[in-house]
Amino acid sequence: MRMVDLIEKKRDGLELTTEEIQFVIKGYTDGSIPDYQVSALTMAIFFQGMTEKERADLTMAMVESGDQIDLSKIEGIKVDKHSTGGVGDTTTLVLGPLVAAVGVPVAKMSGRGLGHTGGTIDKLESVEGFHVEIENDEFIKLVNQNKIAVIGQSGNLTPADKKLYALRDVTATVDSIPLIASSIMSKKIAAGADAIVLDVKTGAGAFMKTLDDSRDLAKAMVRIGNNVGRNTMAVISDMSQPLGYAIGNALEVKEAIDTLRGEGPEDLTELCLTLGSHMVFLAKKADSLKEAREKLEKVIKDGSALETFKVFLSSQGGDASVVDDPQKLPQAKYTFELEAKQDGYVSEIIADEIGTAAMLLGAGRATKESEIDLAVGLVLRKKIGDQVQKGESLVTIYSNFENVEEVKNMLSENITLSTEKVPAPVLIHEEITE
Repeated sequence: MRMVDLIEKKRDGLELTTEEIQFVIKGYTDGSIPDYQVSALTMAIFFQGMTEKERADLTMAMVESGDQIDLSKIEGIKVDKHSTGGVGDTTTLVLGPLVAAVGVPVAKMSGRGLGHTGGTIDKLESVEGFHVEIENDEFIKLVNQNKIAVIGQSGNLTPADKKLYALRDVTATVDSIPLIASSIMSKKIAAGADAIVLDVKTGAGAFMKTLDDSRDLAKAMVRIGNNVGRNTMAVISDMSQPLGYAIGNALEVKEAIDTLRGEGPEDLTELCLTLGSHMVFLAKKADSLKEAREKLEKVIKDGSALETFKVFLSSQGGDASVVDDPQKLPQAKYTFELEAKQDGYVSEIIADEIGTAAMLLGAGRATKESEIDLAVGLVLRKKIGDQVQKGESLVTIYSNFENVEEVKNMLSENITLSTEKVPAPVLIHEEITE
């Protein structure tokens, strides 16, 4: 088998076999196939696409290139949730304890984040003492005992995907639905879940800016998951404005606590109930989505979701008293208000630019080496469609430095007021199952 023949085959729009895809991934991972040949192949894929079978084969070849997590000792159907990312996306912090409280085992493998704010692990480390460095046996024991635990990502999970993504990043082949879908799904499948719920974002703050592109990606990932034996569905949710109100690590933990108490933002609560209902249904803890949602609403109302969060934090070394006293979370030295300059209605909040403003404060990482300030960030006081009066706060800025003019300017440029009332964006665009 020669790589040049496979490049030519894909260039001409023909389907690669399972063995040919395995040959490429194995050779690229072990270094026997050079970058320039894989670059040529990814460009051919970019233009010619891949069949459903090729996508599933590529995903599994990347899964098999490294470690695979064995969760078979955990009782029940393990359901994982993946979000394609956004601004103020606190869903994992809420969903984990929420679905665990109704008996769904959540064995979560998470990473640290580049971008606007930290990843799930960074956010959880806002809680003093919390850690994810636990051995696999302890991880499994905690999930069986508490129905939830979070562990850091294995260093050797899907090494082929890491190499391939780095190559795509410098060869203008990132924006390929087959390559994006197989990259995301390879990590989810290697992490050992039996079923997967995908939260695919769409809008200004999402990787996929248009609903059509988001739909294509969602369908591609659902088909890959189902084709390789993982029960998979997707929800396409709005990211034209930040989700919830808080953007920043400790601020998002506080918002997650509020939401588990039943006092969180309407959009964050609704999205968590929608995603959570599918997780409960796929885990066979309810006979219908309606019953699943009722169970989730019950554990919020009776306090058991919040109690599950406390047990989860303390089991991994965290100070669970922050749940009752959020002032124990890291606190910024200064707060500033961005005031409205006129009466009107909020007509636009450009999510990714608001996220960049939070990153300027230190809430996120511009590079892997960047240090995150867990205390800082933004809390929106108004969302799209809300009425505002001149002088009223649009955003509270939490900062550890006194000069926030650059941040204020960026926020002002990306929050638009109009004299006419505009409707709030649709939160859930579609739910995709196969």
